[in-house]
Amino acid sequence: MSFVAASALGIIFAAGTYLMLRRDAIRVVIGSLIISQAANMYLMVMGGGEGGVPILSHHGGSHSGVTDPVPQALVLTAIVIGFATTAFLLSLTYRFYEENQDIDLDSLKGEKT
Repeated sequence: MSFVAASALGIIFAAGTYLMLRRDAIRVVIGSLIISQAANMYLMVMGGGEGGVPILSHHGGSHSGVTDPVPQALVLTAIVIGFATTAFLLSLTYRFYEENQDIDLDSLKGEKT
């Protein structure tokens, strides 16, 4: 993995972690979304982007540069699971707002700032 890709992924993971440590419930949801997308980017970068189409490259004369389809399948599955998790977290945040009229997570403890 190149230094640029590693640095970019580190910055994205740090931004997601920073947002997840905030008191606002919406920022926590956005932070979890950013971390899940950074994990997807990590899988794609580590899976390698060089090579041909996984199935069709076997029909040609050359067998060099075949792409492994497993990281792509993992990322596709992770995108679907991440979308469902984000929808669930947003519905929990909406329900939390309906009950408390506030999205500050410290109000769960009974503290008001």
